[in-house]
This record gives sequence, structure tokens and C-alpha cells, in this order.
Amino acid sequence: MKVLLKQDVENIGMAGEVHKVSNGYGRNFLLPQGLAVIASPGMLKQADVWRRKAQARREELRQEYQALANRIENVRLSFTARAGETGKLYGSVTTSQIADALNEELGTEIDRRKVGVEPLRQLGEHKVVVRLGGDFQPELTVVIENEAGETGPIAPVYEEVVVETDDFDDEDEFDEDDE
Repeated sequence: MKVLLKQDVENIGMAGEVHKVSNGYGRNFLLPQGLAVIASPGMLKQADVWRRKAQARREELRQEYQALANRIENVRLSFTARAGETGKLYGSVTTSQIADALNEELGTEIDRRKVGVEPLRQLGEHKVVVRLGGDFQPELTVVIENEAGETGPIAPVYEEVVVETDDFDDEDEFDEDDE
């Protein structure tokens, strides 16, 4: 089935373009959602209008994403968590926690699925990618500190133990007959 896209559809194409899609995808998703129409000669004439509207919208989004990306790159989030001696966390700092803290910090509504790839499970400083769209993938800094306040692996504490021994001769103080 050939469809003319009315809006930009991720993994398919941009508004105003004609694409061939499977019958089920077109009939069950694109057409009912109003994202596309069946490509006919009459609709192809309207494609130019949709293309211009979509281009203006994409330029507007590009400017918004650029401003947001600049703000995100300056963000530094701190979390505290319990960790073992090697610096590995007992739990993790999830992408949902990072997204919530980022939204609170910036006053935005960034979806948690666009923040990072996997939960953070190590103490220290991490760079987390935020996928805004297209070319805009800024990184923010996340610092995970131990509840005790350290940011790196905990170094084990060793105490020097001094054992004092008396120097004695085998013959003088130890007699095998005393046993």
C-alpha cells in the first residue's frame, strides 16, 4: 500500500513523502491515527502544502532542541547510594530517577525512555546521554556518592599490627623434659 504521510513518522519518513508500507500497518495504524492518507493523484497535490508545514515545524523543533541541549549539557546531578567496598552499588540509579531529577532541575517533561541506556551501578561520575531527537543527543553529568560521602571505590583500611616477641634461647627457657 502506498501512503502519503501527513506528519513525520519515526522509522518511516517525513511529512509530504510517499512511502510503501504493509497493508496492515497502513490500515490499522497510519490511516486511523491520521498520520497518512492513501496516495492518490488528488492527495499528491496536497503533499507540497504538508511538506512546507512540516519543514517549518521541524525548524521550530530544531531551535527548541538546540536550546534544551545547551541547558542539559550544563546540568550536574548528584545521587547518594549504599555501595560495597569495591564501589559497586547495592542497588542502582535508574534512568527513571535520572529523568525525574533532570525534569525537576530544568522544569521540563523529558520522557524517561529517552534518558540513558541502562541503570548506573557504580560509584563515581558518569556521562548520561539524553536522546532528544535527530542530531540532538546532549550528555549530562551524574555523580553517584556513597552514603558516607565518597565518590570512588572505598579503600580498605589496614592497620599495622606489631607483634612483640621475647627473644629467648631454646636451651635456657625451654626444656623438653617439662612437657
